[in-house]
Amino acid sequence: MTIPSVTDSVTILTGMYAAEAEYLAAGGPGEAPFDLLAPFFAPDVVLHQADALPYGGTWRGHEGMEKFFLAMSQVWKSFDMVEQEFLATGETAVVLTQVRGRARATGRELTFPILQTIRVKEGRISEVRPFYWDTAAIADACVGPTPAARSRL
Repeated sequence: MTIPSVTDSVTILTGMYAAEAEYLAAGGPGEAPFDLLAPFFAPDVVLHQADALPYGGTWRGHEGMEKFFLAMSQVWKSFDMVEQEFLATGETAVVLTQVRGRARATGRELTFPILQTIRVKEGRISEVRPFYWDTAAIADACVGPTPAARSRL
């Protein structure tokens, strides 16, 4: 088994984040071709999002990633990765990202961290597991409070 070097993982991840920015700048889902991102993801990539989020669930393969980016673009008007720190690299990389986003449905702006574990195999991202500190706050900013939460306001 070959474990990618620190430089390889960082290169793959920074390349993917740059391609993601280019993809979104070109119009994103439905407008820009996913071909900008596809080279960075294994064909059988798996993305695990927290079920409590409006775009929660498990997304598989390139088609799943395209659907995920579409779901994200329907939820967020903007989703800026303000700062990123690569905490560990190798076959499994850990990335701490500070995000500033504006929700489409509510117009609310929210700043929050995401910690992602990202598995890189054979030069491509094969699995992503984002961890959010407060999924309820994110969901609330994106779709408004649930009826139970509104009754407490």
